[in-house]
Parts: sequence; structure tokens; C-alpha cells
Amino acid sequence: MNQSNLQTVDWSAIPAPEDDGAAAHLAGARMPDVTLPATDGSDVALGRLRGWSVVFFYPMTGRPDQPLPDGWDQIPGARGCTPQSCAFRDLSRDLADCGVRALYGVSTQMTAYQREAAERLHLPFPLLSDADLALTQALSLPTLRVDDKVLIRRLTLILHDDRIEKVFYPVFPPDRNAGDVIDFMRTQAG
Repeated sequence: MNQSNLQTVDWSAIPAPEDDGAAAHLAGARMPDVTLPATDGSDVALGRLRGWSVVFFYPMTGRPDQPLPDGWDQIPGARGCTPQSCAFRDLSRDLADCGVRALYGVSTQMTAYQREAAERLHLPFPLLSDADLALTQALSLPTLRVDDKVLIRRLTLILHDDRIEKVFYPVFPPDRNAGDVIDFMRTQAG
């Protein structure tokens, strides 16, 4: 599969990830007081968020001018960072209407690399860099290693204040994740 269109993916040709239990400990946990740099130039203290927040984690965004790692499409759950981010972009107003006050995407990529994706994809929310793995380690997030890089497996956390109220893991197909989050948020209304 080439990268000519990062948003169009035949999900039936991609191996789906299985729930290995690696995120089971997250539901009900508190978000640690870890501050991450954001693509909008701010620093975000995730443990200090208030109200409803959505934090989605993804392995890495690709770039049209750079090849993906060898075998990327055959790693269960690896493919789909751009479609997932774009779905959150497209539904960000709906999420806000459901009470979501903050929306962030997180990967272990450096902020400068993430900034390119945020600008190219016209994301109305910042991407956060956990390049030092501070949050990944504090939450014991599920990871994978590709080309000597530690990447976060795709998952989404819905927080109320600093408490993790809902965990989506595994997330597949990634482009449906934002809609699933909206469905959950609608059950929280009232």
C-alpha cells in the first residue's frame, strides 16, 4: 500500500489488533501530572485538565514525502493515524457539543515532526509529544517497537477532570474512533 492518499485505507486488507489486556488497568485511573509540549507552542498538563477531555494515542503520523517503515501495514493497529486524526478533526465541533472541552492527539514523535502533520491536516486541536516517554511510562501504556523506536499502540482515553472514565482499546478501524467517542459522550449527557 503506498502513501499517495494517507486517508483512504482498505481496512479489510489491514490486520486488526486484538485486545491483549495491556490497557485494562487504565479505566478509573488518574491521569498523572505530566506536562507535554504541544504543536500550538503550549505545554499541556494532562493531570490538571478539567471537565470532559479526549486524549487519543497513535503510533506515528506518516508524511507524504517519506516512506513508512517496512511492513507497517502488516503490524496490527499501526496503520490509520491520519484517518483517525482527520475523523477527530471533522467531528471536533460535535465533540464540543457533547461537552468535550479539550481534545489532544499524542504520539512519541517530536513536536516539530507533529507540527507538520497538524498543519498539513488542518487539525483544530494540538498534538502532544511524549518523545521522552514520561506519560507512556507513568500510565504503563501499551507500546510497540518499530525500527528501534518505541511507539504507543492506538488507544483513546476519555477523561472527566483527571480521572479516566472510558478506554477504547484496541481501536480499529481508526477512522471510526471519533464517532465511537461521540456515542459514549452522548450517554454521559444529563
